[in-house]
Amino acid sequence: MKVLLATAYFDTHRGGIELVAGRLARELAERGAAVSWLATNATQPAAQVASGVMPVPIPAWNITEQRLGIPFPLPGPAGIAAIWRAVSIVDAVLMHDSLYPTNVVAMLAARWHRVPVVLVQHIAAVPYSNPVLRLLMQTANAVIARPMLRSADQVVFISDVVARHFAHVTTKSPPRLIFNGVDTQCFTLPSVGFDKSETRTGLGLPADRPVVAFVGRFVEKKGLHIIERMARQRPDLTFALAGWGPINPQAWALPNVHVFSNLQGASLVPLYHASDVFVLPSIGEGLPLVMQEALACGLPVICASETATADPAAKTLIEGVPIDAANPATTAQNFAAAIDRVLTGPATGGEAAIARHAYVSQRYSWSDAASQYLALLKDHMKPASDALAVTTPATQQDSP
Repeated sequence: MKVLLATAYFDTHRGGIELVAGRLARELAERGAAVSWLATNATQPAAQVASGVMPVPIPAWNITEQRLGIPFPLPGPAGIAAIWRAVSIVDAVLMHDSLYPTNVVAMLAARWHRVPVVLVQHIAAVPYSNPVLRLLMQTANAVIARPMLRSADQVVFISDVVARHFAHVTTKSPPRLIFNGVDTQCFTLPSVGFDKSETRTGLGLPADRPVVAFVGRFVEKKGLHIIERMARQRPDLTFALAGWGPINPQAWALPNVHVFSNLQGASLVPLYHASDVFVLPSIGEGLPLVMQEALACGLPVICASETATADPAAKTLIEGVPIDAANPATTAQNFAAAIDRVLTGPATGGEAAIARHAYVSQRYSWSDAASQYLALLKDHMKPASDALAVTTPATQQDSP
């Protein structure tokens, strides 16, 4: 089975969508699928590509991310032609998110070539503080996302938040809810005899103050402005920020802010273990992979109220805080108060950490997710008779 996996970027971009796509590509390849991964050349494929996964980089402009921090690469004529060719030779397309121009082109190509599409919708709406960007997002969801969802042969939502946002959209097949998996062999509880102070020293973090971890891109959507306000309000807390982006937390010149720009994947585990609580004051999320990883490492999680409902069954493990986009100072105070509640309550205990890891292990499985995706792709593949009906006229025309 030839599957084209379509994303805006390769996983070297280090965004949640791309990391999820990369893991699914490997899982599908291990199950016998021949996977081509189509993404823009704004980022390059990883140096070590999994067996059975062929990267297909296409030319595109990445100006909006470079200048505004908004990931929205635009393919030119050569890129569009490359997408068209890539779609024409596969049995099915597994597309991640609807708003990216490259995926819009891939959908049009799939409809032209009669190739089934499974569309995985990761995000709902991002309420940007900038009114122009907010209006553009609302317009894009109405003009692009909803028609894309209606056109897909199968829609998959990665969280209950996203499913609720698009509940009014009529789709060809009943939508499915499939949570992203977590590698709980990697993201796990600290080993017996773990020395938190020693780990903090290795990371350059103080051993005598609570450590608040954040992992994600350094952009407005992720709530970096909220974290900056918290860090200024609470010099008694240490903020360990792992990520990259157009916002530079080092420019805040705050001694209680430590930035880690090179941590990803397994190298994040020591940071999770060294921290006391994980915060994610982001907006417009589905179910962030970093939040699942933090829970798997036993950390208490504080996030936006909406994000906390992404998995209704996990509501007792996550603390949600309302985000007032018009009043970031108040939002920062509310997050800081939530941090205090967590640090002084039972959530930091060993039993609570074990419960969080156990929940993730039972609930978020890459193996189960990949098996479900593979079954959906097979279910929607066109029958062999349909393929013959498409190829026969051309064959007859070429015959003498």
